[in-house]
Amino acid sequence: MAKYSFEFKKKIVQAYLNGEGGYEFLSNQYGVASSRDVRKWVTNYEHFGDKGLMRSRKNETYSFEYKLHIVELYLISEVSYQELALSEGIITPGIITKWVNDFRIAGPDALRPKKKGRKKSLGLTKKTKVTPPTEIESVDTNTEHIKQLEDELLKLRIENAYLKELRRLRLEEEALLKKQRELSTVSEENSN
Repeated sequence: MAKYSFEFKKKIVQAYLNGEGGYEFLSNQYGVASSRDVRKWVTNYEHFGDKGLMRSRKNETYSFEYKLHIVELYLISEVSYQELALSEGIITPGIITKWVNDFRIAGPDALRPKKKGRKKSLGLTKKTKVTPPTEIESVDTNTEHIKQLEDELLKLRIENAYLKELRRLRLEEEALLKKQRELSTVSEENSN
């Protein structure tokens, strides 16, 4: 069961929108564990309406390309998980966090859909005889190798874009510091 019901969340959001108090006040008044929860409910309600407060009963599935696109957006831009989720219409920003962390650990393959269910066991009973294969099929690893290279190339492109953005930000910061130093030396000379 969900910790807070839809009706309870809606009541608090309406109280906030009616100006009955801020996040902290309402969380204390209604016994909500954190004022961040109230803030999240209000933001979700403002962007998604009632759907933003409801607990989803179905698991949303996203394609590999979409997940990769979202991870690229996060790594290249300077937005938070929450802002990115709101702009892309994703109600739970935690899923973006998981995608980014998985991508950082295992690369693009971590975002690919996984087979569901239990693996089939290869245990053989004593009654069945195993006949050795008469002809061994050659496995075409060429396409698999190309797929690995494409994934690696994509990962390197994302990393490159991230590093370029980081370098740009550092250069901006250095220029700003240099400008501040020049202004402080000019002001010291003028005061003398």
